[in-house]
Amino acid sequence: CTVIFTRMAMKDLHKPISILFCNLAFSDLFTSFSGFWITLLFITNPDITIFGSKDMLAPYALYTSSILSTIYNLISIGIERYLAVAESMRTRFRLARSHSIAVVLINWVLAFFLGCLPLMGWNCLHTEKNISVLYSPFCVNYLIFITIPNVVVAFIIPLFTYLRIIIILRKRKLRMKACGQATGTYKSAEIQVARTSTCIWLLALISYAPFFAGVIFDATNQQCHVDLYPGVYIFRNCTAMLITMNCLGNPIIYTLKAKTLGAKLKDLKRLTTNRIRACTI
Repeated sequence: CTVIFTRMAMKDLHKPISILFCNLAFSDLFTSFSGFWITLLFITNPDITIFGSKDMLAPYALYTSSILSTIYNLISIGIERYLAVAESMRTRFRLARSHSIAVVLINWVLAFFLGCLPLMGWNCLHTEKNISVLYSPFCVNYLIFITIPNVVVAFIIPLFTYLRIIIILRKRKLRMKACGQATGTYKSAEIQVARTSTCIWLLALISYAPFFAGVIFDATNQQCHVDLYPGVYIFRNCTAMLITMNCLGNPIIYTLKAKTLGAKLKDLKRLTTNRIRACTI
Protein backbone atom coordinates (compact mmCIF):
# COMPACT_ATOMS: atom_id res chain seq x y z
CA CYS A 1 0.00 0.00 0.00
CA THR A 2 2.92 2.33 0.71
CA VAL A 3 4.35 1.68 -2.75
CA ILE A 4 0.98 2.23 -4.46
CA PHE A 5 0.22 5.42 -2.53
CA THR A 6 3.66 6.93 -3.11
CA ARG A 7 3.79 6.18 -6.82
CA MET A 8 0.27 7.49 -7.42
CA ALA A 9 0.85 10.65 -5.36
CA MET A 10 4.15 11.70 -6.94
CA LYS A 11 3.59 12.86 -10.53
CA ASP A 12 7.20 12.49 -11.65
CA LEU A 13 7.07 8.76 -10.84
CA HIS A 14 4.36 8.14 -13.44
CA LYS A 15 6.80 6.48 -15.83
CA PRO A 16 6.25 3.23 -17.75
CA ILE A 17 8.39 1.19 -15.35
CA SER A 18 6.63 2.83 -12.39
CA ILE A 19 3.28 1.65 -13.78
CA LEU A 20 4.63 -1.92 -13.81
CA PHE A 21 5.97 -1.53 -10.27
CA CYS A 22 2.64 -0.15 -9.06
CA ASN A 23 0.78 -2.99 -10.75
CA LEU A 24 3.12 -5.50 -9.10
CA ALA A 25 2.18 -3.96 -5.75
CA PHE A 26 -1.52 -4.35 -6.65
CA SER A 27 -0.92 -8.02 -7.49
CA ASP A 28 0.87 -8.61 -4.19
CA LEU A 29 -1.96 -6.81 -2.39
CA PHE A 30 -4.55 -9.09 -4.02
CA THR A 31 -2.47 -12.16 -3.16
CA SER A 32 -2.32 -11.13 0.50
CA PHE A 33 -6.04 -10.29 0.54
CA SER A 34 -7.07 -13.64 -0.99
CA GLY A 35 -4.72 -15.48 1.36
CA PHE A 36 -6.34 -13.68 4.30
CA TRP A 37 -9.77 -14.69 2.94
CA ILE A 38 -8.71 -18.36 2.84
CA THR A 39 -7.30 -18.00 6.38
CA LEU A 40 -10.64 -16.74 7.68
CA LEU A 41 -12.41 -19.70 6.05
CA PHE A 42 -9.90 -22.05 7.67
CA ILE A 43 -10.52 -20.46 11.09
CA THR A 44 -14.32 -20.53 10.83
CA ASN A 45 -14.68 -23.91 9.12
CA PRO A 46 -11.44 -25.92 8.75
CA ASP A 47 -13.17 -28.92 7.11
CA ILE A 48 -14.01 -27.08 3.88
CA THR A 49 -10.34 -26.18 3.36
CA ILE A 50 -9.39 -29.84 3.74
CA PHE A 51 -12.22 -31.78 2.10
CA GLY A 52 -13.23 -29.04 -0.33
CA SER A 53 -16.43 -27.10 -0.83
CA LYS A 54 -18.12 -24.82 -3.31
CA ASP A 55 -17.29 -21.94 -0.96
CA MET A 56 -13.57 -22.48 -1.63
CA LEU A 57 -13.81 -21.99 -5.40
CA ALA A 58 -13.99 -18.18 -5.33
CA PRO A 59 -11.12 -17.54 -2.85
CA TYR A 60 -8.90 -20.15 -4.52
CA ALA A 61 -9.67 -18.62 -7.94
CA LEU A 62 -8.76 -15.14 -6.70
CA TYR A 63 -5.63 -16.54 -5.04
CA THR A 64 -4.56 -18.25 -8.27
CA SER A 65 -5.29 -15.16 -10.38
CA SER A 66 -3.30 -12.87 -8.11
CA ILE A 67 -0.30 -15.23 -8.03
CA LEU A 68 -0.36 -15.52 -11.83
CA SER A 69 -0.60 -11.74 -12.13
CA THR A 70 2.43 -11.36 -9.86
CA ILE A 71 4.42 -13.81 -11.99
CA TYR A 72 3.45 -12.06 -15.23
CA ASN A 73 4.35 -8.68 -13.75
CA LEU A 74 7.78 -9.91 -12.68
CA ILE A 75 8.36 -11.21 -16.20
CA SER A 76 7.16 -7.90 -17.71
CA ILE A 77 9.53 -5.90 -15.49
CA GLY A 78 12.46 -8.10 -16.52
CA ILE A 79 11.63 -7.71 -20.22
CA GLU A 80 11.20 -3.93 -19.86
CA ARG A 81 14.58 -3.60 -18.16
CA TYR A 82 16.20 -5.69 -20.88
CA LEU A 83 14.66 -3.60 -23.67
CA ALA A 84 15.67 -0.38 -21.95
CA VAL A 85 19.30 -1.51 -21.67
CA ALA A 86 19.69 -3.48 -24.90
CA GLU A 87 18.03 -0.98 -27.25
CA SER A 88 18.98 2.32 -25.61
CA MET A 89 22.28 2.67 -27.48
CA ARG A 90 21.00 1.60 -30.91
CA THR A 91 17.45 2.76 -31.49
CA ARG A 92 16.76 4.95 -28.45
CA PHE A 93 13.96 2.59 -27.53
CA ARG A 94 11.45 4.01 -25.12
CA LEU A 95 8.57 2.08 -23.64
CA ALA A 96 5.60 4.45 -23.65
CA ARG A 97 3.02 4.63 -20.88
CA SER A 98 0.43 3.23 -23.29
CA HIS A 99 2.62 0.14 -23.76
CA SER A 100 2.87 -0.39 -20.00
CA ILE A 101 -0.89 0.05 -19.56
CA ALA A 102 -1.52 -2.45 -22.36
CA VAL A 103 0.88 -4.94 -20.75
CA VAL A 104 -0.85 -4.49 -17.38
CA LEU A 105 -4.29 -5.12 -18.91
CA ILE A 106 -3.07 -8.20 -20.80
CA ASN A 107 -1.46 -9.58 -17.64
CA TRP A 108 -4.66 -9.20 -15.61
CA VAL A 109 -6.94 -10.56 -18.35
CA LEU A 110 -4.72 -13.63 -18.81
CA ALA A 111 -4.34 -14.14 -15.04
CA PHE A 112 -8.08 -13.87 -14.36
CA PHE A 113 -8.96 -16.10 -17.31
CA LEU A 114 -6.63 -18.89 -16.19
CA GLY A 115 -7.38 -18.41 -12.50
CA CYS A 116 -11.17 -18.45 -12.95
CA LEU A 117 -11.32 -21.61 -15.07
CA PRO A 118 -12.55 -23.61 -12.04
CA LEU A 119 -15.44 -21.15 -11.65
CA MET A 120 -16.31 -21.79 -15.31
CA GLY A 121 -16.63 -25.53 -14.71
CA TRP A 122 -13.12 -27.00 -14.55
CA ASN A 123 -13.47 -28.35 -11.00
CA CYS A 124 -14.12 -31.64 -9.23
CA LEU A 125 -17.09 -30.68 -7.07
CA HIS A 126 -19.32 -33.45 -8.38
CA THR A 127 -16.75 -36.17 -8.92
CA GLU A 128 -14.15 -37.94 -6.81
CA LYS A 129 -11.95 -38.70 -9.81
CA ASN A 130 -8.80 -36.64 -10.36
CA ILE A 131 -9.59 -34.43 -7.36
CA SER A 132 -6.78 -32.53 -5.65
CA VAL A 133 -6.04 -33.56 -2.08
CA LEU A 134 -4.32 -30.30 -1.10
CA TYR A 135 -6.58 -27.85 -2.93
CA SER A 136 -10.01 -29.45 -3.14
CA PRO A 137 -12.24 -28.95 -5.11
CA PHE A 138 -9.62 -28.13 -7.77
CA CYS A 139 -8.72 -30.89 -10.20
CA VAL A 140 -5.17 -32.22 -10.35
CA ASN A 141 -4.94 -31.77 -14.12
CA TYR A 142 -5.94 -28.10 -13.73
CA LEU A 143 -3.19 -27.53 -11.14
CA ILE A 144 -0.63 -29.17 -13.42
CA PHE A 145 -1.88 -27.10 -16.38
CA ILE A 146 -1.49 -23.89 -14.36
CA THR A 147 1.68 -24.64 -12.41
CA ILE A 148 4.23 -26.28 -14.72
CA PRO A 149 4.13 -23.83 -17.70
CA ASN A 150 4.08 -20.75 -15.48
CA VAL A 151 6.89 -21.98 -13.23
CA VAL A 152 9.05 -22.72 -16.29
CA VAL A 153 8.33 -19.30 -17.81
CA ALA A 154 8.83 -17.50 -14.50
CA PHE A 155 12.32 -18.96 -14.08
CA ILE A 156 13.61 -19.02 -17.67
CA ILE A 157 12.62 -15.54 -18.90
CA PRO A 158 14.01 -13.58 -15.90
CA LEU A 159 17.18 -15.68 -16.10
CA PHE A 160 17.61 -14.75 -19.77
CA THR A 161 16.78 -11.05 -19.37
CA TYR A 162 18.98 -10.33 -16.36
CA LEU A 163 21.90 -12.36 -17.67
CA ARG A 164 21.65 -10.49 -20.96
CA ILE A 165 21.60 -7.16 -19.12
CA ILE A 166 24.76 -8.11 -17.20
CA ILE A 167 26.49 -9.25 -20.41
CA ILE A 168 25.55 -6.03 -22.26
CA LEU A 169 26.78 -3.84 -19.42
CA ARG A 170 30.04 -5.78 -19.23
CA LYS A 171 30.63 -5.45 -22.99
CA ARG A 172 30.04 -1.69 -22.85
CA LYS A 173 32.34 -1.39 -19.86
CA LEU A 174 35.13 -3.23 -21.71
CA ARG A 175 34.52 -1.11 -24.83
CA MET A 176 34.79 2.12 -22.87
CA LYS A 177 37.85 0.83 -21.00
CA ALA A 178 39.56 0.09 -24.32
CA CYS A 179 38.89 3.69 -25.37
CA GLY A 180 40.41 5.00 -22.14
CA GLN A 181 37.12 6.28 -20.73
CA ALA A 182 35.83 5.98 -17.16
CA THR A 183 33.85 2.79 -16.49
CA GLY A 184 32.72 3.38 -12.93
CA THR A 185 29.07 3.89 -13.88
CA TYR A 186 28.83 0.63 -15.84
CA LYS A 187 30.67 -1.30 -13.13
CA SER A 188 28.25 0.03 -10.50
CA ALA A 189 25.24 -0.78 -12.70
CA GLU A 190 26.54 -4.31 -13.36
CA ILE A 191 26.99 -4.99 -9.64
CA GLN A 192 23.53 -3.60 -8.84
CA VAL A 193 21.82 -5.70 -11.54
CA ALA A 194 23.71 -8.82 -10.43
CA ARG A 195 22.66 -8.32 -6.81
CA THR A 196 19.06 -7.56 -7.72
CA SER A 197 18.73 -10.54 -10.07
CA THR A 198 20.26 -12.86 -7.45
CA CYS A 199 17.75 -11.63 -4.85
CA ILE A 200 14.90 -12.11 -7.33
CA TRP A 201 15.96 -15.67 -8.10
CA LEU A 202 16.45 -16.65 -4.47
CA LEU A 203 13.13 -15.10 -3.45
CA ALA A 204 11.25 -16.83 -6.28
CA LEU A 205 12.97 -20.15 -5.57
CA ILE A 206 12.21 -20.04 -1.84
CA SER A 207 8.63 -18.84 -2.39
CA TYR A 208 7.36 -21.04 -5.24
CA ALA A 209 9.50 -24.20 -5.22
CA PRO A 210 7.68 -25.75 -2.20
CA PHE A 211 4.30 -24.99 -3.80
CA PHE A 212 5.48 -26.63 -7.04
CA ALA A 213 6.68 -29.66 -5.05
CA GLY A 214 3.26 -29.82 -3.37
CA VAL A 215 1.49 -29.90 -6.76
CA ILE A 216 3.80 -32.69 -7.96
CA PHE A 217 3.07 -34.63 -4.77
CA ASP A 218 -0.65 -33.99 -5.25
CA ALA A 219 -0.47 -35.37 -8.78
CA THR A 220 1.34 -38.56 -7.76
CA ASN A 221 -0.46 -39.15 -4.47
CA GLN A 222 -3.00 -41.99 -4.15
CA GLN A 223 -3.99 -41.48 -0.49
CA CYS A 224 -7.14 -39.81 0.79
CA HIS A 225 -7.48 -36.67 2.90
CA VAL A 226 -7.71 -38.41 6.28
CA ASP A 227 -4.53 -40.43 5.73
CA LEU A 228 -2.52 -37.28 5.02
CA TYR A 229 -3.86 -35.20 7.91
CA PRO A 230 -2.27 -33.19 9.52
CA GLY A 231 1.31 -33.24 8.20
CA VAL A 232 0.62 -32.56 4.53
CA TYR A 233 -1.79 -29.74 5.35
CA ILE A 234 0.79 -28.11 7.61
CA PHE A 235 3.13 -28.22 4.62
CA ARG A 236 0.40 -26.66 2.46
CA ASN A 237 -0.02 -23.82 4.96
CA CYS A 238 3.74 -23.26 4.97
CA THR A 239 3.76 -22.93 1.18
CA ALA A 240 1.02 -20.28 1.46
CA MET A 241 3.13 -18.42 4.05
CA LEU A 242 6.14 -18.48 1.71
CA ILE A 243 4.05 -17.04 -1.12
CA THR A 244 2.93 -14.28 1.23
CA MET A 245 6.59 -13.64 2.12
CA ASN A 246 7.20 -13.21 -1.62
CA CYS A 247 4.54 -10.47 -1.60
CA LEU A 248 6.48 -8.74 1.18
CA GLY A 249 9.83 -9.23 -0.55
CA ASN A 250 8.84 -7.85 -3.97
CA PRO A 251 8.33 -4.24 -2.77
CA ILE A 252 11.64 -4.36 -0.89
CA ILE A 253 13.61 -5.63 -3.89
CA TYR A 254 11.94 -3.61 -6.63
CA THR A 255 10.83 -0.34 -5.06
CA LEU A 256 11.47 0.36 -1.38
CA LYS A 257 15.17 -0.41 -1.92
CA ALA A 258 15.41 2.33 -4.55
CA LYS A 259 16.93 5.56 -3.27
CA THR A 260 14.56 7.59 -5.45
CA LEU A 261 11.44 6.16 -3.87
CA GLY A 262 12.89 6.62 -0.39
CA ALA A 263 13.53 10.28 -1.16
CA LYS A 264 10.00 10.62 -2.54
CA LEU A 265 8.59 9.15 0.66
CA LYS A 266 10.43 11.83 2.64
CA ASP A 267 9.26 14.55 0.24
CA LEU A 268 5.69 13.27 0.49
CA LYS A 269 5.86 13.30 4.29
CA ARG A 270 7.32 16.80 4.24
CA LEU A 271 4.62 17.95 1.80
CA THR A 272 1.87 16.54 4.03
CA THR A 273 3.36 18.27 7.09
CA ASN A 274 3.50 21.61 5.26
CA ARG A 275 -0.14 21.25 4.21
CA ILE A 276 -1.17 20.55 7.82
CA ARG A 277 0.73 23.62 9.00
CA ALA A 278 -0.86 25.75 6.28
CA CYS A 279 -4.33 24.53 7.24
CA THR A 280 -3.59 25.27 10.90
CA ILE A 281 -2.48 28.82 10.08
